Amino acid sequence: MSKHPSSYLSSKLEGRLKADQSGNSIFAREAIKRGELIAVFGGVVYEWETFIRLSERERMLCLQVEDRLFLVPRPIGEGDFVNHSCNPNAGLSGQIGLVAMRDIQIGEEVCFDYAMCDTMPYDEFDCLCGAPNCRGHVGGNDWQLPQLQKRYAGFFSPHVQRRIDAQKAERRAFARAMRNARSGAIIQPSVAPLYE
Repeated sequence: MSKHPSSYLSSKLEGRLKADQSGNSIFAREAIKRGELIAVFGGVVYEWETFIRLSERERMLCLQVEDRLFLVPRPIGEGDFVNHSCNPNAGLSGQIGLVAMRDIQIGEEVCFDYAMCDTMPYDEFDCLCGAPNCRGHVGGNDWQLPQLQKRYAGFFSPHVQRRIDAQKAERRAFARAMRNARSGAIIQPSVAPLYE
């Protein structure tokens, strides 16, 4: 197996221990412009049934890329230590790309909100990000929060965006049915009658 990390990390970033010694993270060595590619995650994709039997460390460093599919770095590199924040400066571009959501200054920690990719409760935890808008707890259903759907529009993993789109379509259909019921409208069937 190659010793080269499976993830790409921009040369404008570096992995290092956080100042409070609480763990590894990614920091900007140079200024990064909004929309710039920061990292591309790589590794091996595991189905849920196998993934849940991996070590806790492997599960913590993974990225959910589809329903019940998880990308686990092999081998682990600096680019795999992008932490969560409830006030992120980075977001997803497709399934595995990470881009700057805004300009990022030198020395700033690069973080994204795990709600952008997680739809399952495999890595839920009490959040200590310290952001003014911190949710206090990060879970697999956070993608359903309307304020996050609005704030992160365009930065969700495709599998999460499909769920959001389906949820919104369901709400619109329900609202339309309720309006029709209140107005007493009779909904005509869309198929031709069998007999005339």
